Amino acid sequence: MQSETAVDVSLGGGASVFDLFEMRARMAPGAIALNDLSRTLTYGELRDRALRLAAAFRDLGLERGDRIAILSENRFEYVETQLAAAALGLIVACQNWRLAKAELTHCLNLVEPRLVICSQRFRPAFDAAGLSVPVWNMGDEYEEAIRRASPLANRPAVHGEDGLLILYTSGTTGLPKGALISHRAEVARGAVCRMDFALRPDDGFLAWAPMYHMGSADQTLGALMNGATAHVIDGLDPDRMVRIMADHPLGWTLLMPGAIEQVSEALRRNNITPRRMVTTGAMLDMVPRAQAREICELTRSPYMNGFGSTETGVPPLSTRLMPVEELDGPISKWPSSLTDIRLVDPDGGDVPDGEPGEMSVRGPTVFSGYWNAPEATAKDFAGGRFRMGDMFIRNPDDAYDFVDRAKYLIKSGGENIYPREIERVLLTDPRIRDAVVVRRADDQWGEVPVALVARQADDLTAADIEALCRAELAGYKRPKAVRFIDYDDLPRNTTGKIVRHEVEAMLERMEAEG
Repeated sequence: MQSETAVDVSLGGGASVFDLFEMRARMAPGAIALNDLSRTLTYGELRDRALRLAAAFRDLGLERGDRIAILSENRFEYVETQLAAAALGLIVACQNWRLAKAELTHCLNLVEPRLVICSQRFRPAFDAAGLSVPVWNMGDEYEEAIRRASPLANRPAVHGEDGLLILYTSGTTGLPKGALISHRAEVARGAVCRMDFALRPDDGFLAWAPMYHMGSADQTLGALMNGATAHVIDGLDPDRMVRIMADHPLGWTLLMPGAIEQVSEALRRNNITPRRMVTTGAMLDMVPRAQAREICELTRSPYMNGFGSTETGVPPLSTRLMPVEELDGPISKWPSSLTDIRLVDPDGGDVPDGEPGEMSVRGPTVFSGYWNAPEATAKDFAGGRFRMGDMFIRNPDDAYDFVDRAKYLIKSGGENIYPREIERVLLTDPRIRDAVVVRRADDQWGEVPVALVARQADDLTAADIEALCRAELAGYKRPKAVRFIDYDDLPRNTTGKIVRHEVEAMLERMEAEG
């Protein structure tokens, strides 16, 4: 029989990100929460500043569900803004400062912010977007707001399903979409990493990648909910990064293509061995094996051969930590905790083992849909599961092999070719620094694969690549041409992934020039 007194029992199962951070601040107020090598903030200091900032937000009239846009490099204020928003039930829309004017304007207008917080470095980019919305500049204006406010008292109830962050998808085609990440998802993402990587309470996180990406956003908040230190670095700065590695225990150190070589070189140059690093790396499919082996040897840590996304966090396939001796073998991935996985065909039916299927997931780390994009949300959540747009093959042992993005397919003579099948073979050769395969129109076959290769060894030839592929690939999958390019000419997005449609345009220019 129900009680006559109405009680919202859902609050009992939905502690907010700020609730969990504040518990750590009460337990160890003198512990270091944030470090950037030039200064630190303790948990007690960070809690006080976040609550004062939250009070300043409330004094502006901001209410639960309102959006604050932030446009800034990595810095302490970024984290403070997220925690203050978490205390009030506000949503922080994390803007990508690398976007062109039209893209940034779109991303800002999409979320209709009540307030924009902007660093001095990127204030001109915001001004160019032309929004009429209140702006706080980081520095004197921001600090004055904190100084004048008293710590927030009587915090409102914040539900687990309330949004906390909007992180934008990479938008390699069309305009970016804003993925809404809830408190529930952030708590679960932190929990999965702690479980699957067997992290200790003091294993911190090195936040060098932009905080508008899930790699730094999720892991920074996860560290603070667990009492560890978040080391905040303004972008890829290998010398500063390896100094932190030398002196502080770290859990997962995210390193993408383009960063691995620079960090390896800094470790050698400074003669540094990390104090403790549980694991390093990212998705192994897009990393030359020689680079992966070197970073593992230098850090004395296994390689995190994972697969995740903005929409799912580190899951669904990020459990396998590969010691260096395994890096020359198969690179199958293992399912993450708290994640339900299916591989499906275009109609949503299950595909058998050994056949490519689209990754379809369900679990507490999954985002809450795309902001102000109901059609895209309905399409990607058809059947009550999130369809990721990535093709995998499930093996009989329940390990998974990445095939490629579902939307990038080469149709050659009636056969389906996934570029990653070819790239995986190319990247096993130590003479190849990096490689990408794209499609080219062909009068006979419709489309054929072409490989663009950055050499590690100057004497590598197209005939060598043909021999490599002949030994590993069916004839129709072998590249029909090879183009050698400089490593630095490979176009990448902000996560280090090569942008295929830009490579296609590059190939067209090359062939037009002869």
